[in-house]
Amino acid sequence: MNLKRAKGDRWIFGVCGGVAHAYGWNSNVVRLVLAVVALVVPGISVVPALAIYVALGIFLPETDEF
Repeated sequence: MNLKRAKGDRWIFGVCGGVAHAYGWNSNVVRLVLAVVALVVPGISVVPALAIYVALGIFLPETDEF
């Protein structure tokens, strides 16, 4: 898995942009899916979703490619 944070396609840390570019998806769709999963799906709440997002933002390397 070659995930990197996006430097140009970012809102906060660039995690969603990096995931979207790694898999060829639209970054806004990835952001929307993350928000829906964090708020709507039972068993997954905002706190764990934000914790995972922040952890990925800290540990994933940043790239200048996108």
